[in-house]
Amino acid sequence: QVQLVESGGGLVQVGGSLTLSCAASGRTFSIYAMGWFRQAPGKEREFVAGITWSASNTYYTDSVKGRFTISRDNAKNTVYLQMNSLKPEDTAVYYCAGSRGIVTPRSRGYDYWGQGTQVTVSS
Repeated sequence: QVQLVESGGGLVQVGGSLTLSCAASGRTFSIYAMGWFRQAPGKEREFVAGITWSASNTYYTDSVKGRFTISRDNAKNTVYLQMNSLKPEDTAVYYCAGSRGIVTPRSRGYDYWGQGTQVTVSS
């Protein structure tokens, strides 16, 4: 089994920055890819960014390209999401997810999920 724990969420003003962290533990060797998703109230969970665990290929949804950066530290079994130039529409609960398969924007493609961390962008 794999456990994922997110941290780093909080309240930030428009234009500000936050860095989310996702620490993986357990059978981390089974994870091929990691992703960040978010879910705003009344909306479906959406893909934000993804990264392959070993090759460092990265993927982003269009709305965050140029503002968000996903990265990983294999030695620490941790994935990060650096978020810059935050907008009110970025407000959501952010979830970290691990996949035994490829990076995909579909949430059903992920096998492990964290509990989520709230990000609130105030205007």
